[in-house]
Amino acid sequence: MNKCLERLYNGIVKENPTFVLMLGMCPTLAVTTSLSNAVGMGVSTLAVLVISNIVISLLRKVIPDEVRLPAYIVIVASFVTIVELIMKAYFVEINAALGVYIPLIVVNCIILGRAEAYASKNGPLESAFDGLGMGIGFTVGLALLGFFREILGAGTVMGRQVMPDFYEPMGVLVKAPGAFLVLGMLVMVMNAVGMSTKANEKVEGCDGCCATCAKNEEHNKDGNAGKEAKA
Repeated sequence: MNKCLERLYNGIVKENPTFVLMLGMCPTLAVTTSLSNAVGMGVSTLAVLVISNIVISLLRKVIPDEVRLPAYIVIVASFVTIVELIMKAYFVEINAALGVYIPLIVVNCIILGRAEAYASKNGPLESAFDGLGMGIGFTVGLALLGFFREILGAGTVMGRQVMPDFYEPMGVLVKAPGAFLVLGMLVMVMNAVGMSTKANEKVEGCDGCCATCAKNEEHNKDGNAGKEAKA
């Protein structure tokens, strides 16, 4: 069970697909104009991630290695179709707002990446928690982007007015450039607080905060010394 909890922690914090791995940027930037759209996309992706991870893990010894990727796509596409039909039946407004991005879950690099990197090599329980962690991390990332873009760009949350009447909404934040601006600000904050990532483990002694890294200072001094010597 500790391994399952570790997969949850990795997906939500250490290997967050939105803020750390920078995966699934197409839906991340396109559908986060409001919190409701962001949550709808995140939950849809989460459901497909968990179920497809379980099925791929169960079939990992049956699927021939030569056709594993086409097989993964067929499995994922089947569950995406089910999710799309459910949304068309019960969540009509969100489905209309998300449009083509629901079918495009099939080629989301997060889902295919977890299928190839984890589900195809581990048991169904661990794979389910891996998908759950990644799905929650992706949903949290989308929700944060959607929340800040909607409240600052339109003065609303989930379509309800929350900002005072004198507040002047920054309309650019609910347009295409706003997605890049808000994402960049959130990533900057996470780097500022020294959030470490899996990539930091490749550098001996790295604590995840480049701004305060002693090795970075030594590297800069050595670089400056080399330039002076050449001069």
